[in-house]
Amino acid sequence: MVSTQSVLTFAAMSLLVIAIPGPSVLFVVGRALAHGRRTALETVLGNMLGSYVLVAAVAWGLGALVETSAAVFTGVKLAGAAYLVYLGVQAFRHRGAMRLAETAAPADERRGALRTVLDGIVVGATNPKGLVFFAAVLPQLVDHAAGSVPLQMMVLGLVPITIGLITDTLWGLGASAARSWLARSDRRLSLVGGAGGLAMIGLGVTVAATGRSD
Repeated sequence: MVSTQSVLTFAAMSLLVIAIPGPSVLFVVGRALAHGRRTALETVLGNMLGSYVLVAAVAWGLGALVETSAAVFTGVKLAGAAYLVYLGVQAFRHRGAMRLAETAAPADERRGALRTVLDGIVVGATNPKGLVFFAAVLPQLVDHAAGSVPLQMMVLGLVPITIGLITDTLWGLGASAARSWLARSDRRLSLVGGAGGLAMIGLGVTVAATGRSD
């Protein structure tokens, strides 16, 4: 249903966009520094699921609304920015409990994993620039004579999701490795956790301050 040329074209475009560290990378790195490798990987998973929500929104027509409406774009942008700041503030406030978090009971870890994935979904799904990117590119790559257009977009959307999953995982592993190396004392671990929280707060402020090209 989807041509190989369309897949390769979208893969090349997506790689160019994803190769430049953006909000998703900074979010993953911030979470890795604040909470460690497991949280970073769960964040990557949630962020990719949230990004695929954007693909679905574009496939079924909602992307055009965000792309053309400044009010909707701003609403989505501010919601995502506010949530990023909230997560950053929480990470900074609890930076002194990082050592305790690393030795949490398995039941607490499972509950924390679900919450972390949901955090990633919220951030990924409220990334307005990702939505605009999908809305601008996906419709150009579908073949209206080849069958269901929404289904073609959903299939094509798996391309950047897969690329992002790989690259963000590498960023998360790298940041968590640096954190493990620095975290040889409770004080340094607290400082690293605080730095991750501040990074997320700064990212939220940056997202909120970013305007539209129109």
